[in-house]
Amino acid sequence: MRRRWLVAPVIALSVLAFGVAAQERAATLEHERGRRLFVDQGCHGCHTINALGTPIGPDLSHVGARYSESYLRRWLRDPQAQRPSAHMPQLELTEPQIAALATFLSSLD
Repeated sequence: MRRRWLVAPVIALSVLAFGVAAQERAATLEHERGRRLFVDQGCHGCHTINALGTPIGPDLSHVGARYSESYLRRWLRDPQAQRPSAHMPQLELTEPQIAALATFLSSLD
């Protein structure tokens, strides 16, 4: 009888740890997908992140320290709606691409 009381908490902690690890892996994959999109979509043609890119537009090396992920999603969806004077063009990104890119950019602090 006593063993059941010991086994249940161990199982519960194992399940919780597995769930946390799965969430961390998913976040890492989304971050990596966003990093690849930055290059594949040509964002580095106007922006820099550390030594990568061209300094035509703002340096994004620390953009995550200034803007939230939700703001970056709105910006990527429609830059002119966020700032009408922005020189950034309207991007042809899908919602999953916007989410991945915003996740990546928001991590840059």
